Amino acid sequence: FLQGEYPEKDLRVFNRGISGNRIVDLYARWKIDALNLHPDIISIFIGINDVGHEIYWQNGVEAERFDKIYRSMLDWTLEVLPGVKLLIMEPFILPFDEEDSLWLNEVARRQQIIRKIADDYNAAFVPVQKIFNEALQRAPHSYWMADRLHPCAAGQQLLAKGWLEAAKPLLGI
Repeated sequence: FLQGEYPEKDLRVFNRGISGNRIVDLYARWKIDALNLHPDIISIFIGINDVGHEIYWQNGVEAERFDKIYRSMLDWTLEVLPGVKLLIMEPFILPFDEEDSLWLNEVARRQQIIRKIADDYNAAFVPVQKIFNEALQRAPHSYWMADRLHPCAAGQQLLAKGWLEAAKPLLGI
């Protein structure tokens, strides 16, 4: 979309997201997938798998460690790329069934951490939970999501729209 809509900007986009990754997985590949690319903007959307891995396999990253690793990654980034602009998206969950009570508190903890990180690092922020909560006023859960975590096409469009709104000032558009 960005390249088609703004050809005069000569934008290059590298999507290095990997489904199922936790913050420790992202950190392990950060140098090759982010720093070595020397980007002008880095967008990060991580956190939900840290919760899910703990709930299902007791292999998640607890909130306090998540915060430390996230901040360490950003400190490293700003040391190597002092002029880089940051855009941070919060993890989200839409209640789906009784099991969600296990998720809600832990996701909320990650959301608080990420909001604070975005503020502390002067990063653009995408309030994903708010975007989906507002969307639920317009159409039911099943319209936006396949389950509690995975957006359908309409939900993916909400994510893209929210990202673009936060990114426009960083992109100069």
